[in-house]
Amino acid sequence: MYARSTTFQGRPANVDAGIAFVNTEVGPMLDQIEGCRGLSMLVDRETGQCIATTSWENEEAMRASDDQLRPIRDRGRDILGGSMQVDEWEIEVMHRTHHGECCRASWLQGDLDTMTETFRVAILPQLEQTPGFCSASLLVNRSTGLGCATTTWETREAMEASRAAADEMRSRTASDAGGEIVDVHEFDLAYAHLHVPEMA
Repeated sequence: MYARSTTFQGRPANVDAGIAFVNTEVGPMLDQIEGCRGLSMLVDRETGQCIATTSWENEEAMRASDDQLRPIRDRGRDILGGSMQVDEWEIEVMHRTHHGECCRASWLQGDLDTMTETFRVAILPQLEQTPGFCSASLLVNRSTGLGCATTTWETREAMEASRAAADEMRSRTASDAGGEIVDVHEFDLAYAHLHVPEMA
């Protein structure tokens, strides 16, 4: 399974228009594209940063969709009123118990095989015991050595309460992978229609 994420550095005032665009146009369009397994959208209403992620059955389907989706990405950038960055990933881990309302995304640099093993064997069981936990995923980009771990939470209160434990888990993963933490960001989950199978 593969994923393409588009990170928009938009204007806070335009976030709702961006969400409406995803709901009314982008989501229904993606439903018609062969090999697409859904879409999620994370938003930070304070900074205007938004991340739209599509999932794909294989790399070929993701690549074949690029020309068709480029105008849609450009429209999203215009609606949100900022810049955008596109990244492609392999989906290494996907574990979901139920849907939530907010997410924490952590970007880590390091040995991706070790990172994946630590995340799957050590981090997931600990996350499952954390109150308010809903789901977790790990995406990796082997050309850049970057991993993106995302956890979803029932409420913002639950996510905030998990911060200390998350800091410890993140540091452990980066240490095991011989790498470093690049960035951490918390978001509202504005659109969640990913149909990636269990990959834990």
